[in-house]
Amino acid sequence: MKRKATSYDPVSITIHWVTALTVIGLFALGLWMVDLNYYSQWYKPAPHWHKSIGLCLAALTLFRLLWKSFANHPPIEGAQWEKVGAKFAHGVIYLMLFGLFISGYLISTADGRAIEIFDWFAIPALGELFPNQSDIAGEVHYYLAFGLIGLSILHALAALKHHFINKDNTLRKMLGATKS
Repeated sequence: MKRKATSYDPVSITIHWVTALTVIGLFALGLWMVDLNYYSQWYKPAPHWHKSIGLCLAALTLFRLLWKSFANHPPIEGAQWEKVGAKFAHGVIYLMLFGLFISGYLISTADGRAIEIFDWFAIPALGELFPNQSDIAGEVHYYLAFGLIGLSILHALAALKHHFINKDNTLRKMLGATKS
């Protein structure tokens, strides 16, 4: 019988905060790099880093889902509508992340070239699977990125509401510092 968890484990906490910082960084990098011109010194390195980090985040997210199925997590605090809302929002966040990973892959591989991950290895390309793939996937990627940032802000505001208004352990659990 599992003991009831009062805080998230160090692996879950680390993955959560690494994901948060990575999503913010990739969003900022993505916004910046779309305005680069061919003569910029960052024209090739910026997309290379964006793709490499994005695909590493995809692997981390897959590991996170696997870890989540085995780890003992504390219960969600708050009213019933908050619990349902939190579960729904987390589900949507995962769907948006995977939508970003897939659309990013479709943008990058439409021309048939593999994606080099930090020059360590390459993810093979499937080529153009449908007409205007890179343009359509680019639009999806763009809107999903803004949606994910918006939902992440809402997620952070909800955690702050629980901390400062409800005065419960919601935020402390993700910091590994619950109070008795």
